[in-house]
Amino acid sequence: MSVLRVGLIGAGGISRVHADAWRALGAEGIVTSLAGAEAIAAEFGMAVAPDVPTLLSQVDVVDIVTPSGTHPAFALAAIEAGVHVVCEKPLAPTAAEAQRIVDAAAAAGVRIFPAHVVRYFSEYARIKEQIDAGAIGEVATQRFFRMGSAPSTPWFFQESAGGGVIRDLMIHDIDQALWFAGPAVSVYSVQNPPTVDDVVPRPVTAQVVLTHASGAISHLQATWVAPGLPFRTSVEVSGSLGRLAYRSAEDSSLRVDALPTAATDYMPPMSPTDSPYFREIADFVDALRQGSPARVTGADGVAAVAVAEAAYESIASGRPVTLAEVSR
Repeated sequence: MSVLRVGLIGAGGISRVHADAWRALGAEGIVTSLAGAEAIAAEFGMAVAPDVPTLLSQVDVVDIVTPSGTHPAFALAAIEAGVHVVCEKPLAPTAAEAQRIVDAAAAAGVRIFPAHVVRYFSEYARIKEQIDAGAIGEVATQRFFRMGSAPSTPWFFQESAGGGVIRDLMIHDIDQALWFAGPAVSVYSVQNPPTVDDVVPRPVTAQVVLTHASGAISHLQATWVAPGLPFRTSVEVSGSLGRLAYRSAEDSSLRVDALPTAATDYMPPMSPTDSPYFREIADFVDALRQGSPARVTGADGVAAVAVAEAAYESIASGRPVTLAEVSR
């Protein structure tokens, strides 16, 4: 596989950072979309396919950057065509659909790569390195905060179509919480204001508490605010020997408060121009060519969706939901 042939399904906002990464990796690109394909093709030197079946017949890998509710159908069509799949988060609206995609890919002998890009942000990757090195001992509590302007596209505000602040925005931190502290066993969630008649309000805030199998507790908050307000994110991980913290509003550095240890900092400083989206796509390509695991697996994609689904069930019921209760 000398020159990778990549098909981009979708031409929305996130498609540009994906297309830019594929171009930087020297891939040959084809794009198809109900609208905007010609603009993406002209900007990034791609060809245009008239429809998805035509695109799938011409590529090695498909990159799905469409609304969340459409991910399963496109992923399963690509798998049936024998094409490897990169899929924007969430992998699917429900855990059952996400697991079906992973199972179908395994049966067909193709790879599925859920695009959980925050694992490739240098600050979060360094936190993972420090945790794995034992810098703060056993993880006890985690706090995640993420706030951004509410999107403008209507489907984001229809929960049944795969929208919602938890499934779209908070799922980044759900994935990080699981990456840092391991599987969750229980989920409790509240949202204010509540969703009414399947329409998510704006602005809106959701809070989720995860109990992990390890005994660690994670607190997550995500907010869609009014357009124009700056994006903010923060993370704090406390353990038996210390604490790791990062806040985007303060600076771009990771703060480590820990007891003396022999552990070293494994990751060098990152250039501001070193895109995490490029690192994400490059990791997927390397895993594909080497036959090795990527930083994010299909199972990771399923796990994040299962927690998000449990969070919505908790909001509806007003009680904690165990992961065993989430249908698969």
